[in-house]
Amino acid sequence: MESERITCSPPKGRRGVCIAIFVSGSGTNCENLIRHFEHSATVKCALVVSNKPDAYALVRAERLGVPTAVVTKPQLNNPDEMLPLLQDYGIGFIVLAGFLPLIPTYLIEAFPRRIINLHPALLPKFGGKGMWGHHVHEAVKAAGETETGMTVHYVSPVCDGGEIIAQFRTSLSADDTVDDIAEKEHQLEMEHFPQVVEQVLRSV
Repeated sequence: MESERITCSPPKGRRGVCIAIFVSGSGTNCENLIRHFEHSATVKCALVVSNKPDAYALVRAERLGVPTAVVTKPQLNNPDEMLPLLQDYGIGFIVLAGFLPLIPTYLIEAFPRRIINLHPALLPKFGGKGMWGHHVHEAVKAAGETETGMTVHYVSPVCDGGEIIAQFRTSLSADDTVDDIAEKEHQLEMEHFPQVVEQVLRSV
């Protein structure tokens, strides 16, 4: 696990909070969140965590001046490693933006209603184990759905089973390919995800 050990002080403000963004892939949503809060008086994107050392999200974060850390599965599941890391950065909230590993129970208990996830479908449909990325969009296409969308929800010990915070929808046609479905859903993420995160943080 490598990271710059620089303690984050929450932004000045009644509800100032430092957030960590957990990612596994290219990081378009991660970058979108960092840019959204770049000049915020109350929210600081203090750390980007990935389970993959080659995740392009890490490059995006570093270019924007946000410290990064790579964690293995054993490290993620070890409270004696993860909690001190998050404490070093003063993390008060965690956003999952395309993070594939399941969040361990100890972390959910340490951050009650302070971990949220973005899912590329309208839960409760197309959720659960194995339902991530293109697998979701392929399932939507195979089911002949006339709409898809994104869901933001609190993280619970049940995969994709936490309380739904917000959902946004887009219509589909029979001619839409899996790539078309993915692009339509992704546009919703880019438009709405930062605003939903901001709204949730107002209540923290």
